[in-house]
Order: sequence, then structure tokens, then C-alpha cells
Amino acid sequence: MTNAQKNKAMESATDLQNGGVEGLQDLKVNEKKWGKELIAAGWTLLPNVLVTRQKAIGLDPLDINIILHILSYWWNPGDLPFPSKVTIAEAVGRTARTVQRRIEAMEKAKFIKRLPRTGANRGTQTNRYDLSGLIEVAKPYAIEHLQEREDRERGNAKTVARKGKARVRPPREDD
Repeated sequence: MTNAQKNKAMESATDLQNGGVEGLQDLKVNEKKWGKELIAAGWTLLPNVLVTRQKAIGLDPLDINIILHILSYWWNPGDLPFPSKVTIAEAVGRTARTVQRRIEAMEKAKFIKRLPRTGANRGTQTNRYDLSGLIEVAKPYAIEHLQEREDRERGNAKTVARKGKARVRPPREDD
């Protein structure tokens, strides 16, 4: 994939995520946080719930690292990523066999589905990785988080809208 294609994919992904021009504004915010060089070198979108609820979902830190690496190759919704286990292993500082075992465990847990790729003349190639199982498992945690946020905002709105003195009992001398 050429740099122009990667940039177009990055803009497309941002547009899909954030609705057009707003996505470009978010990209500029991220450039302010991380610097133009880091953003230009590439970035990966990871829903916060996968980080904050990783233990509840059933992911360990190595799983998250492997998923992050796989995600770094997923540019468009219809084009599943296919990094090699060796590439992932080198990036996360583990052996290819360790990565293979963790991917097998995540597949058994239905987080990842490996889809074989074959070439006309090249035989077997690296697997494609379908993360739709992980997405489905994480959705209830995202919904729960959104509900908690809405409840907090509703509670804050009630506090702000309420008039009168604070409903805090003043301390007594014998407290």
C-alpha cells in the first residue's frame, strides 16, 4: 500500500468514525497531543472499553498487545488485517510460538477468527484476522459504560438544576 493509499485510508477511517470534517479536526487535536510526526507515521483506533475492561472481557496484557498490533494493519472495514505471527512476535518481544498460542486461546474464546489466505502460485499465506467476535463480546461493556455516563450526567444535571441550600448536614461538635 502506498503512502497516498494509507493517507486516504486514514482519512476514510477518520471520516467514518467522526462524520466528515469533524474527523479532520480530531486529527489535528491528536497532532497537538502526539505531534505531527507520530500521527503521520500512523495511528491505531482502539475502543477505550477494551483497555478499561480488559480483565472483565477476559484479555490479558499480551492479548491486548497482540490485538493492538493486528489493529495497526486494519485500515478499512472490509479489508481484514493479516500480519504474520513472526511480525507480531518481533513487535511485542515474544516468540512466534507464544503469539500463536495466545491467538489460539483468543480464537477458542471467540474473540478472533483466523481466516486462511492462499495465493494462486504461492500456496499458504498469513491468516486474515476477523475481530467481530471481540467486538460483540465488548459491546455490552460499552453499553454499560454509556449508561453509567448518562446516569452520572443526569445526576449532575439534577444537582445543578436544584435550587436552595446544599443538602449536606453540617457537622456537629460530637461528630
